[in-house]
Amino acid sequence: MSDDAGRRFWESNAARYDRSMGLLGGPLPRTVSLVASAVSGAARVLEVASGTGLVSEAVAPVVGELLATDYAEAMVERTRARVGHLPNVRCEVRDLYALGEPEGSFDAVVAANVLHLLPDLAGGLAAMRRALRPGGRLVVPTYCHAQDARARLASAVLALVSFPGQRRFDLHGLAAAVEAAGFAVDSRELVPGVLPIGFVAARAR
Repeated sequence: MSDDAGRRFWESNAARYDRSMGLLGGPLPRTVSLVASAVSGAARVLEVASGTGLVSEAVAPVVGELLATDYAEAMVERTRARVGHLPNVRCEVRDLYALGEPEGSFDAVVAANVLHLLPDLAGGLAAMRRALRPGGRLVVPTYCHAQDARARLASAVLALVSFPGQRRFDLHGLAAAVEAAGFAVDSRELVPGVLPIGFVAARAR
């Protein structure tokens, strides 16, 4: 699916996204807790693909400043409804590949459940690396569609209903992709579920 097609998908499905978590949301409580712990105390945090703000809600109270972004206006509106009232949060429409922020602006970047969707994975990871200060933290929990037979079956069913995906990770492949982009992985965990989430946190080299 192209980037433009993906944007249209999320614009039209934003209102249904949280309901879909009834099926796929089993790993989320543990995942969100891991993300919040990984960025706790960071002064400036960028979140890309904030979606409806499920992760933003946990991150905002433990960081100095959060810029929550998504390329779909409908998703940003939902993030804003959830966390926009908080004084340390900005919610904005941004393109990951053209963030419009000076290089090295952030202490941490969070990209939850989006790496498997990116048309240009290397370009997306490079953009996140540029946004980070030297030694800054990258946190990329990602659905692992190729982790095991059950995950592959769930992924195939999602594909039938036009769920936009570009690649299928397992935890090892996810960590390898992050390392290939110039990061040193310092934490990884598989969070079980119908579609498990691979939690990976790393430092910019």
